[in-house]
Amino acid sequence: MTARSLKMPGAHMSALIPLLAVLAAFAVGLLLIVATGASLGQALSAFSQGAFGSSYAISVSLNRATVYALVGIGFVLSARAGLTNVGGEGQIAMGGIAATAVALQPGIADLPLGLAVIIPVLAACLAGGLWGGLAGFLKVRAGTNEVISTLLLSFIAIWLVYWCVQSVDLLRQPMSSGTTLPESSTVPESTMLPLLTGSYASPVTVGVVIAVVLALVAAVVLSRSTFGFDLRFVGLNPVAAARAGIPVERMTILALFLAGALGGLAGAAMLLGEQHSLKTGFSSGYGFDGLVVGLLARGRISGVIAGALLFGFLRSGGITMEMAAGVPTALVQVVQGLIVVAIAGAAYWMDRRPG
Repeated sequence: MTARSLKMPGAHMSALIPLLAVLAAFAVGLLLIVATGASLGQALSAFSQGAFGSSYAISVSLNRATVYALVGIGFVLSARAGLTNVGGEGQIAMGGIAATAVALQPGIADLPLGLAVIIPVLAACLAGGLWGGLAGFLKVRAGTNEVISTLLLSFIAIWLVYWCVQSVDLLRQPMSSGTTLPESSTVPESTMLPLLTGSYASPVTVGVVIAVVLALVAAVVLSRSTFGFDLRFVGLNPVAAARAGIPVERMTILALFLAGALGGLAGAAMLLGEQHSLKTGFSSGYGFDGLVVGLLARGRISGVIAGALLFGFLRSGGITMEMAAGVPTALVQVVQGLIVVAIAGAAYWMDRRPG
């Protein structure tokens, strides 16, 4: 038997190596859990219960994966144009503000034909898109690096959320006493994203379906459309793209606008799907985790979906593990970081592996 016959087919190897890397990261994480003195069996049981131990847990995990997927798709789309959008957190925040503000407007809740949901969602997409497009405008007009601008705009957006929920002139709920929480009023039920099951026992929302459809659309557009080809051309060689007649500046702004719109949609999914009222810190780092999902996907929409599911179930299981087994929050974040490093290292190794 020759050495060549022992080689595993490339497709199998590309799927197996990242899986082994994730398992190795989990193994290290388990050792760290043991080192803290926590019961390993109790921790694993709590993780399993929180991630997929019931229809409710699975639904919550899928809703979280939806947010990661939307941000990740936006990251891949902008990366195709040679841009690095790290502003998912801010775009989620702007989408949440817009969705809440529109949903609470008088008369919106009474609109027919699903418009009570559609209009706040579109407002969130527009707000997130404008926030991302602003970074694109700064890049083409002032030469500002989009990594810096999208990151700084995220901090501004987070403070805008704080301002909105602290001011009664903006979105803070009416103050009946000194104990009234600094948050918005609950959005009307008719503006909330519908549940696929119709029951809060399994509260998976229509946002999951929207994310899957957008992932399929993005995959087709990026691989089979003129727009996708133009994006790739701009990303590979903007000078040559401009000489070929492609409007590079417009494509740059549009790519970041679309990425921001997906981030805004993620914000709407969080506010109208699960949280139902705007609070300080409502995005809870989902935008930054979605950025990691996009990075690990390495330009593939299928990679975004896989990463989003992994992070969605990991976060759900980690929260329950912390509450039920006493595993520190920091350790859960460390395990997540180990998985990221393991997958990135596996990808680097496969890229450098001789063919």
